[in-house]
Amino acid sequence: MSRRKIIAGNWKMNKSPSEAVALVNELKDLVNNDEVDVVYCVPAIDIVPVVEAVKGSNVAVGAENMYFEESGAYTGEIAAPMLKDAGVKYVILGHSERRDYFKEDDVLLNKKVKKAFESGITPILCCGESLEQRELGVTMDWIRLQIKSDLDGVTAEQVKTLVIAYEPIWAIGTGKTATAEQAQEVCKGIRDLIAEMYDEATAEAVRIQYGGSMNASNAAELLAKPDIDGGLIGGASLKPDFGKIVNYNK
Repeated sequence: MSRRKIIAGNWKMNKSPSEAVALVNELKDLVNNDEVDVVYCVPAIDIVPVVEAVKGSNVAVGAENMYFEESGAYTGEIAAPMLKDAGVKYVILGHSERRDYFKEDDVLLNKKVKKAFESGITPILCCGESLEQRELGVTMDWIRLQIKSDLDGVTAEQVKTLVIAYEPIWAIGTGKTATAEQAQEVCKGIRDLIAEMYDEATAEAVRIQYGGSMNASNAAELLAKPDIDGGLIGGASLKPDFGKIVNYNK
């Protein structure tokens, strides 16, 4: 089965609304690839202007986080129906920065994943190990625990549309990249786990991104691997280089 590649930019806490629109306009012609799904996951305040700015292009807009309640007394949080109404198609959940700095655990993330699916938003579910965990040899044990917990009670039909982003924490923003072989090994391990939890058809359908310092020079090698279906791109998504990653096959 041929899975369509998906390249998503995680802008993190960068770009004011006016800067975001300027960046979208700068990247518009550079990220045009009919064979790849392109997503900009932008800060909440940028969502409305960016959705407007990408109209007529091949770019979908994602959020960087959301809460699991529909509405209520949750000051500072944003609900899935608000994102959906604003035109959001994807949401990053469980990014290592959220898990680390904001102490989001797998029980919370499981609620968020279910709410995203319920609201018609595709989760980009992040998982990954620290340098210490890799050196201890517990990488797959840790990632299996994250995914099993985060997908508890999620159906096979939902998982078929899911995007999983494998991000070795030691390779985020450090300039260190897992070798293509290391990245493939873990992405295959994730696919095998989905087959074990659900079935082969679900495992074949789910798209798995690599998200540890993918850039213009290593994208083609990483994306040639059989179980790497895309990239979750940090810093490079804020530069024209993002276009080179999207057009890795040109």
